Amino acid sequence: MNSDFISQQDRIIVAAIEVISESGLSALTLNGLALRGNLQEDVIYKYFGGIDEVLVAVVEFFIKFDKSIMDTVKSKNSNTLDKIRTLFYAYATYYGNYKEISAVILHYEELLHNTKTRDMIAQCIEERSRFLADLIEEGMNAKEILKDNDPKMLADVMISIINGMILNRRVMYHEDSLQCEVMKVIDKVLGYVSVKKNI
Repeated sequence: MNSDFISQQDRIIVAAIEVISESGLSALTLNGLALRGNLQEDVIYKYFGGIDEVLVAVVEFFIKFDKSIMDTVKSKNSNTLDKIRTLFYAYATYYGNYKEISAVILHYEELLHNTKTRDMIAQCIEERSRFLADLIEEGMNAKEILKDNDPKMLADVMISIINGMILNRRVMYHEDSLQCEVMKVIDKVLGYVSVKKNI
């Protein structure tokens, strides 16, 4: 991310995301952050009370686009299957274009054990799952998705797909973009569960 046009506070957050992406959550220390961001530790303290506050800011940054993505999907004038596609395309685009931020997904467990970030991450996971489950249920009611599926279970499976693909990309090279690969799999899943098998 180009740091020439962002505030000092945002530079700290971006540097923290890069540290987490490159070296893991345990590597996020004030010293490591100062080195990565080419900052003095006192500059970090000017904006944050410590490393836990930086981590909270990282999580806030991670989830800040959720509401706008969900609002865009809700306002889309189309069938439910297209809304689900739009949801996954938006997240795959975000994580594909800013791969460092996707490292937060790989640290859910640790973030759930941190008292400062637990509630935020738990709420993010629950809201994403509930939003998708509600879309799936809407599709069932509109006779677009087969009713023999459990909306919550199907939502969790679909979210696990993108999370697994993000992890996979961290260990091996992929020729296709994340968007392309995610949408191929999501379209297959929707093909299996849709009333019309030719989506």
